[in-house]
Amino acid sequence: MKRLLVAVAIVLVHLWAAHLVVAAGFFKVGEPAPIFSLTSVTGDAVSLEQLKGKVVVLGLFHICDPCMTQGTNLQKVHEAMTGKNVAVVGVNSSGDSKRGVGEFLSAFPVKVTYPYLLDPNKTTDKLYGGGKFIPNVYVIDQRGVIRWQRVGNMELAGAEVIIQEVEKLLAASTPAGAGTM
Repeated sequence: MKRLLVAVAIVLVHLWAAHLVVAAGFFKVGEPAPIFSLTSVTGDAVSLEQLKGKVVVLGLFHICDPCMTQGTNLQKVHEAMTGKNVAVVGVNSSGDSKRGVGEFLSAFPVKVTYPYLLDPNKTTDKLYGGGKFIPNVYVIDQRGVIRWQRVGNMELAGAEVIIQEVEKLLAASTPAGAGTM
């Protein structure tokens, strides 16, 4: 019995390590963020291209509890970054209906006020590596380059951590000696 448990543990560790290797292959920190254009649940057109010049916090979500938690974290980021050169954007990357996404958003413990986009053709799932690893959060710099990324809802992708990454990019873009407004 002990040998069986050890063998199962070894297999599970290998599967987990393989999952991380596969996930790492999808997310290219330092590479340009794939461009997309979608419509928000409120009917507004939003494209990643139009957000160049801002630090973008991009969340890719399905309708799931970890996605609700991470989407709530993005609301905290959105509120903390109000008035700064930052855009927070959520995407329902699994192709769910507008009605389904609306019901999902209404179940959040907070009101989502950042743009939440519909992706009926699962474009972002294809561009950003598929829906196997959800939720995903990306921090994209002002030139459109992915600078930080985390998979899943975990302490490593909490609002405080994301805010810290955003502030690094904002500070790097501030000319020496210039104050913030």
